[in-house]
Amino acid sequence: MKRSLVWSLTTLFLLSIFSLRSEADVTLPSIFGDNMVFQQQTDAALWGKARPGATVRITTSWNKKSYSAAADKNGSWKTKVITPGAGGPYTVTITEGKTINLRNVMIGEVWICSGQSNMEMPMKGYRNQPVIGSNDYIVSSDNNNIRLFTVTRAASVTPLDDFAGSWKTCEPANVSEFSATAYLFGLQLYKSLNVPIGLINTSWGGTRIEPWISESGLKKFEWVKLPDKSQGAKANMMTPTGLFNAMINPIVGFAFRGCIWYQGESNRNEYEQYQKLMPGLVEDWRSLWGIGEFPFYYVQIAPYDYSSQGGSNSAYLREAQLKASTAIPNIGMACIMDTGEKDCIHPSNKKAAGDRLALLALARTYGKKGFACEGPVFKEMTIDGNMARLTFDNASNGLTSFGKDLSCFEIAGANRRFFPAHAILTNSGVTVFSPSVATPVAVRYAFKDFIVGDLFSTEGLPVSSFRTDTWEEIR
Repeated sequence: MKRSLVWSLTTLFLLSIFSLRSEADVTLPSIFGDNMVFQQQTDAALWGKARPGATVRITTSWNKKSYSAAADKNGSWKTKVITPGAGGPYTVTITEGKTINLRNVMIGEVWICSGQSNMEMPMKGYRNQPVIGSNDYIVSSDNNNIRLFTVTRAASVTPLDDFAGSWKTCEPANVSEFSATAYLFGLQLYKSLNVPIGLINTSWGGTRIEPWISESGLKKFEWVKLPDKSQGAKANMMTPTGLFNAMINPIVGFAFRGCIWYQGESNRNEYEQYQKLMPGLVEDWRSLWGIGEFPFYYVQIAPYDYSSQGGSNSAYLREAQLKASTAIPNIGMACIMDTGEKDCIHPSNKKAAGDRLALLALARTYGKKGFACEGPVFKEMTIDGNMARLTFDNASNGLTSFGKDLSCFEIAGANRRFFPAHAILTNSGVTVFSPSVATPVAVRYAFKDFIVGDLFSTEGLPVSSFRTDTWEEIR
């Protein structure tokens, strides 16, 4: 009896010591782990938890330099480590109570990749919805210089400190499940830059833009109803601030180069609001990171027949996205007017989206030259009798339809009735006319839910849908 009591007390004592020790041990959020990528040539933040008042020691193998950080009264600690030019693999050692070794760490270029289902769509495709060339990309994907992190879906009414997920190496089993758009973007960056690439995919299919913006960022939009936390509100994928809190906030402060974004389908009916919300998201994230106007490149939504979903004219949403490309500094839009599919909202040609995002990054962020990075944009219209003559920016080498007749133009007179138009390529742009319109007032190009764009720069980048008028939509 006495021996049993002593044994029980000893066990209880040891368990309590172990428990206290475990609580005191240093911990890291999931974004810091084996196989990770640090942004090169910067002061990269590193943070975690430890015993309040403890001194956490960090050593980086690339320069054998040691750093220390004091945990505050809540046990939170943070420091910055100096990263050199691209390279690896390295080890980062963090010690306090126990030692954590971050192994197989690379230093290179880190990009955050976010949005809804077209960003989330994996390389293997969705059920009955393929990604063109996926099997070839997957089977040849072994590459120690590309690393992948997928944030697990989650929503919260309050900002969280961590999320579920881990860094993965670039190999077939991991690439198969990773975002196709993000992977193909990163693959093109790697081919051109020859440095390690880190891709953080934080996306959720079917989501609107409002859940991806912080509470402070949404307060200026009076029509957005914020969750009432005092009433015990719960978050889901559609809750304003909910995805920011759970899937973005845990990495605010993490060093990276830029962001790519593919979202908008779920906001298509509120295009006027989206025209304000999208700049609001960019401004919000830039403000929270506090590192200036980091690059933000996005994909314009593809044409698709929304009639089965209640109908709409998603061309107005594409127009809002096009306007954002000139309203926000250090931003760029990848147009995919040539990849839309009538009966599938997820275009199978994800290479076009990934490559065109990469063109923007390579030209504007990394200063590469010798190629076009964005498609032609309508500049102005002049009327000459019964003809409308259109000119374009970003078309220094001219326009082409690759030998096909231009079939996406419409023209209207003062009665605002649009007719299919003839369109002819000229040295200065496109001339549009119709025997049904004697005196043109307005021209529209591909301004429909579903239509396959047929006007390109000679480099093969498509022209966005556009209109010369500002007439209100008839709903």
